Amino acid sequence: MTSKEFDILTLLIANPKRVFTYELITDLVWKEDCDFYSRKAIHNHISKLRKKLRFEPDLPNYIESVAGIGYKFEHL
Repeated sequence: MTSKEFDILTLLIANPKRVFTYELITDLVWKEDCDFYSRKAIHNHISKLRKKLRFEPDLPNYIESVAGIGYKFEHL
């Protein structure tokens, strides 16, 4: 897991069910470098995280997309 993936996961897990916008994730994770990252970059990190969190094919996706807004973590 990369450091950015870890930071995103930590943010989501610490705030279960809270929806984080793409912009807020970018501001909180990338801080001063946030102008260089797009929604696509966030999407790519989330996609990789989902694959790493899915140990078994029948496990749910813990990170849920909120259409047009961002992402949230659905706890166990």
